[in-house]
Amino acid sequence: MTKKAVILVSGGLDSATVLAIANDQGYECYALSFDYGQRHNSELEAANRLAKIYDVKEHKIIQLGMGEFGGSALTDEGINVPTEKASGIPVTYVPARNTVFLSIALGWAEVLESKDIFIGVNAVDYSGYPDCRPEFISAFENLANLATKAGVEEGGFKIHTPLINLSKAEIIQKGNALKVDYSATVSCYQANNKGEACGKCESCRLRQQGFEKATIEDPTRYQRETSDGTKFHI
Repeated sequence: MTKKAVILVSGGLDSATVLAIANDQGYECYALSFDYGQRHNSELEAANRLAKIYDVKEHKIIQLGMGEFGGSALTDEGINVPTEKASGIPVTYVPARNTVFLSIALGWAEVLESKDIFIGVNAVDYSGYPDCRPEFISAFENLANLATKAGVEEGGFKIHTPLINLSKAEIIQKGNALKVDYSATVSCYQANNKGEACGKCESCRLRQQGFEKATIEDPTRYQRETSDGTKFHI
């Protein structure tokens, strides 16, 4: 019997690895991405590329108006993306983002008669977002089995977080073993319309440090910062 799974695919390094893991585990993959008002569309273009690479059964891009609320450097042009590591929860946190994303994924999974949802949250090399913690995932899994017809009648929804306890280097090594093409991904918070990374934001720093620690060549394309064509590197 075919195992179906909904995979949250942002277009970044982590979600690409999760998609590869689900595919390797034999799931029929249904990719779910969100146009939620983020600064750029290059990550959605990357999500499209990944969906094609892994020949997913279906790829949906859901339009969300989270940018209407603002409150995050990722959805509000009036808030600068920080280039220095800050203490506490950073301004790149998008209020309730993973709660909203997982809720929509849960709805689609129920329609598909799937009990499996994959998300690339990470609680090791991450920016301190509260909705990336194991406690949040456990609570949402409980909610999924309380708040749905399928959960009440059949139970057993599972939120898969295969990266949650891995460092960025370990994630990259796992993806490399599965032959993930990381050049097809975009992780930068403020990538340009070509998908080139700024090399300055925290997401860029974590990604570059991950490749260095994994001793794997970094395929990230960086924006040119000078007129002589020199690329910016951290």
